[in-house]
Order: sequence, then C-alpha cells, then structure tokens
Amino acid sequence: MNYFYIEFRFHRYPKDYLKSLIEEVARKFRVKEALKYRPVPHMSLYGPSQTRSSHSVFSGIEKVAKRYTLVPFSIRGFVRHNGEKGKVIACRINASHELKNLRRELAEELNKIVKIDDRQPWDNEGDYWFHTTIAMKDIDRQFDDIWSYVNKKEKPHINQHLVRITVLNENRKIEHEYDLMFKRWLNRREALSNRLWRKTVNKLRQFQNLPPEKPTSLIDWLRKLLG
Repeated sequence: MNYFYIEFRFHRYPKDYLKSLIEEVARKFRVKEALKYRPVPHMSLYGPSQTRSSHSVFSGIEKVAKRYTLVPFSIRGFVRHNGEKGKVIACRINASHELKNLRRELAEELNKIVKIDDRQPWDNEGDYWFHTTIAMKDIDRQFDDIWSYVNKKEKPHINQHLVRITVLNENRKIEHEYDLMFKRWLNRREALSNRLWRKTVNKLRQFQNLPPEKPTSLIDWLRKLLG
C-alpha cells in the first residue's frame, strides 16, 4: 500500500508568519509535537490515506486541478476546534467557491481509489473545515490558555491563491507538486526551487493582469514579518 497526504504549502510571508506563531506558541506552552518536528505551515486538502496505486493518485489530482487556475482564499483570524483527533487551535481560512469546489471534487475523485476504511472522516463529509494549524496534540490542559494567548494578538488578514497541490509520502516529504499555473507536475527538487516558485507567482500575477513581482529586499521582508 502507498501512503499519501495532500496539502497546500505556504511560502514567503505567510509561511514566515505562521511558522513564527507556531514556534512561539510551542515554546511558551511546551507543545512537544511542534517542538519535536520542524513546523511546515500548510493547508490540508486530503488524507492522510493509502492506496495500491500512486499513479491513480496523481491522475486524480491532475484531472481535477487542470479545471482550475485562479483559486483564491484568505487567512482571517483564529479558530478553535475539538474534533475526533483532539483539540486544535488554528488560523481560520475563508475558502472561495473555487477552493471549496476543487477540494470537494478532489475528495470525490480520490475516494474512488481509496477504500472506505482507509479514508479520513473529513474526506467523506461535505462541509470541510479549511484551516492551518497553530497547535494540536499535547494541548488539552492548556487549550483555553493558548486560545486566550493567540486572541490577544493582532488577527491575521492575508490574501492567498492556491497555486500548487503538494503530494507527500509516508515520511511527510514532498513526492510531487502539481502547478496550477503551468498545468504540470514538478518533482521534489523542482517543488523546492525558489526560482521556479517565482515563476509560478509571476504567472499568477499575469493571470491577474498585474506586473511581475519585484524582488523583495531584506528590509521589506523584515517589515512584513514584524508587522
């Protein structure tokens, strides 16, 4: 059986903001899970799950993703959740109709190749919870304290587009990424390339009738990170 997990990985300022917040909460409240592993800010899209055919996973993703180009969403404030996997504190994601439809179609397509017993409950539900996790696991006793702490912070207000769909393997490492802007698959090396990410961003801006992105100076980057 082949393990897989599908997500969108944040880059640049959103990644830096979310990673900084995750690490800050982890250090202050000793969230062991976040301290043990290097946090990778992301938005889950399907899984984790397993199937006998990795090729079918890639085919299913491509079949859905090629129908979409501009898929906007935004990070807006904080939210808490008590689900089957435990308590979670996260940043709220306001999903556009495009993102909701893409996620639903993706689940429908992948559920064809994943046995019912191997699916996560949320991949069978129509009302999907879009979020990006700040803290989970080891937080039951501190749940209210962490919630109070993050709510004293300035609420995030970040506009984004889903421009790539990432497929992870059993080690939670990037296997491949599908680029919605160029309608093609990237291998792990290409997915991690800053040069190709700039091309993806500039292709997005082209679709939005915006000029190419200007290189960000270190000073501008620090200003964004520190608010």
